[in-house]
Amino acid sequence: MIDIQTLIAFFSTAMLLALSPGPDNLFVIAQSAQHGRAAGLAVTLGLCTGLIGHTLAVAFGLAAIVRASALAFTVLKGAGAIYLLYLAWQAWRAGGSSGDDLQAPELSGPTLYRRGIVMNLTNPKVTLFFLAFLPQFADPRHGSMIMQFFELGGVFIIATMIVFGLISLLAGGLGERFRRSPSALKTVNRAAATVFVGLALKLAVSER
Repeated sequence: MIDIQTLIAFFSTAMLLALSPGPDNLFVIAQSAQHGRAAGLAVTLGLCTGLIGHTLAVAFGLAAIVRASALAFTVLKGAGAIYLLYLAWQAWRAGGSSGDDLQAPELSGPTLYRRGIVMNLTNPKVTLFFLAFLPQFADPRHGSMIMQFFELGGVFIIATMIVFGLISLLAGGLGERFRRSPSALKTVNRAAATVFVGLALKLAVSER
């Protein structure tokens, strides 16, 4: 069991990390602005579910494989970049020239939830970050390292949900105003597409 002082320090650090600009919170902003607050919250839940996968990877040593294998790292980041480009194409197509084409297609909660999961799990940088970050707050003297990684991963997920949830509400509220205007909606869709392309390029050129 990790002592409370360490957990508080870890939680504070996790909150700051969630607030710092990065692929995941930019993804939440883009989806919230394009589809609304509920969409952002669904994506946030998906991203946090993906963090469970990264926590398991660290706890059971899978992250070390990604760090050691150039092929595994390349395959993961390639899949993530392709997926982001696909989302960029969808967003750009939603911002067409006719009035009917301007409206971004309605997406169900499960679809947005899956988007968050895929976005998070196909980013090998998150796995490597967890591999470097979680062990700094774990101590063999406090018991099972695996259980401590689960504990830290849970705290990180809570911090992420709080920050990304607030981002979803703010970005969704601003996006709602834009979505009432066809020209502004087109701008939102094109901006979302640009963000997705930028994230895809950043992931594609990332190194271990």
